Amino acid sequence: MLRYITARLLYTLPVVWLVVSLVFLLIHLVPGDPLVQMLGEGIPAADLQVARHAYGFDLPLGQQYVRYWKGVLHGDLGPSVRFNQSVSSLIAQRYPYTFQLTVAALLVAVLLSVPAGIRSARHRDHWDDRALSVVSLFGLSFPNFALGPILILLFSIKLGWLPVSGAGTLANLVLPPITMGSALAAILTRMVRTSMLEELSQDYVRTARAKGLSERTVVYRHALRNAMLPVITVLGLQFGAMLAGAIVTETIFSWPGIGRLTITAIGNRDYYLVQGCILAIGLTYVAVNFLTDFLYSVANPRIRQ
Repeated sequence: MLRYITARLLYTLPVVWLVVSLVFLLIHLVPGDPLVQMLGEGIPAADLQVARHAYGFDLPLGQQYVRYWKGVLHGDLGPSVRFNQSVSSLIAQRYPYTFQLTVAALLVAVLLSVPAGIRSARHRDHWDDRALSVVSLFGLSFPNFALGPILILLFSIKLGWLPVSGAGTLANLVLPPITMGSALAAILTRMVRTSMLEELSQDYVRTARAKGLSERTVVYRHALRNAMLPVITVLGLQFGAMLAGAIVTETIFSWPGIGRLTITAIGNRDYYLVQGCILAIGLTYVAVNFLTDFLYSVANPRIRQ
């Protein structure tokens, strides 16, 4: 196991280098002078030169690249021009909210999809299988920017059960995860059903039944473990996608996460903050993919061989 983890870590290092390098080049790909874009076109030439020296833009590109790497390794991502704070502190304040929202959305998706997919596979072509297929198709067809306002109108405004926006309480962490996790739940339900149907037709399942094991043991202890491998793949990939795609949900529910922070930074042309937000999302994506590989080896030890 240790050798497998070490090998996966070594494979991850080039990806981390590429992510950091691309994020560094982001500010240099902005048309025109990024400092003029950030500070305004009316800035005097003398002040612009002082700012260029303060931000290190007067250095050669290679030295700027090394300086940026040193900052990343020390947790220093530069200053935010508009917020007058360090980018690292702003991300540290907002990132936990987005991470919390994404994890909650994944939890909602798993709690809905796994039981539904197993039931659909065990009752193939029955009424409940067909009903779950219709619900899954509806979930795939309904975008979160439409589902969110409907949930607000129903549960917040009409019934008054849940808050409209904000974060910090358990009640706030109900509607946004449902909005984000519903489409993923629909995808996972179909995937769990397909995987379970394949596993339930395998010889080891028939052998387990022939030995007299209960149907619950056969399904949940033997078949489900192997059927979860493709589901883990989708969860790992979707975590990063949901982390980056939480912007819509965070905007609908005024959730103080990194998605709204990125939109604000882009609107303010605060390129250092944009860099930091993209870097945080990218590195999280890499870390989640590494965790997915680790969960592979836990679910199926043969992968380590």
